[in-house]
Amino acid sequence: MEPLTRLNEEERMFQSSVRRFAREQIGPYVREMDESAHFRPEILKQMFDLGLMGIEIPEEYGGQGGTFFQAVLAVEELAVVDPSAAVIADVQNTLVNNAMLRWGSALQKQNYLPRLASDTLAGYALSEAGSGSDAFAMQTRAILDGDHYVLNGRKMWITNAREAGLFLLFANLNPEAGYKGVTCFLVEKNFPGFAVGRKEDKLGIRASSTCELILDNCRVPAANVLGEPGKGYKIAIETLNEGRIAIGGQMVGLARGALDHARAYAKQRKQFGKAIAEFQAVQLDLASMATDLEAARLLVYNAARLREAGLPFLKEAAMAKYFSSQIAETVASRAIEILGGVGFTKDYPVEKLYRDAKIGRIYEGTSNMLRLTIARQMLE
Repeated sequence: MEPLTRLNEEERMFQSSVRRFAREQIGPYVREMDESAHFRPEILKQMFDLGLMGIEIPEEYGGQGGTFFQAVLAVEELAVVDPSAAVIADVQNTLVNNAMLRWGSALQKQNYLPRLASDTLAGYALSEAGSGSDAFAMQTRAILDGDHYVLNGRKMWITNAREAGLFLLFANLNPEAGYKGVTCFLVEKNFPGFAVGRKEDKLGIRASSTCELILDNCRVPAANVLGEPGKGYKIAIETLNEGRIAIGGQMVGLARGALDHARAYAKQRKQFGKAIAEFQAVQLDLASMATDLEAARLLVYNAARLREAGLPFLKEAAMAKYFSSQIAETVASRAIEILGGVGFTKDYPVEKLYRDAKIGRIYEGTSNMLRLTIARQMLE
């Protein structure tokens, strides 16, 4: 049986093109974007022009007609150079586009998919100040008023918020019904009563904007309910389960980047008359880093293949995201140690990758929540 993790020729060519783009077009600006906490709009435009923001969107809507696995590959390759670019593409492809493809009406697809493929960045607005791991404890409310819904509340920690023109936003129509009242709305940035609030000043992935959203009697057309009223919880659960695989890809890419920097530095840095790569202790560190990285990559690729084949993948997705976020932090930390003093400075990229790695244990399922998911799946 052919390994589930093997890449075919089309996937290899796609991977190579994203890798080249990331190195040549994003690489020169990574430090600047991190320090300014601002993603260059011309790079975002290039990502759209290359089709990286509409990978699975069918060609009839202006997308690439690609696969989920290709989306994961793109996230990984972008993360090798800049995890901020990777999470921008991740939210667009594996959360928003996938939800639209699966639950969008014919009219919604016609209206939004061409925009999502060509020039409109999107955000995924689920979390609130008191609603993180307990995602459906949300306080944002929606009330039907004629042919519109009126939304009130605040969303927190929303990726892509500053640049996005469209949001998949979750609110509760019927709080007495608990999670069964949660509904998903397609909210455009220019809708009355909608505003983007404070931008978070973050430890890592700083070029990716993370902001609060303010809904003050925000009027959303009834036609902009995604799926149907009361089915928002299903949309959220299923998209996040898939999104975890891509975040696993982001963490794998980050670890690859850190290992590449550590290996290159070890070959050229000399101490006691020879390259430090010749010292056994450094070799052992590099070997452990490479082994952990390969194990994480195989977990991610296997989960992506299972999802693409229509097979159960919940446990595998949780394992992939949980393990890859662990090794990303560990590999980046070891990379700093191999570089020594210069690794602790901003003159070398590994300190940034170390800061970027921390979020992997938090968003799209904390490590503790993922371990509970794995255990429950094992014990069923």
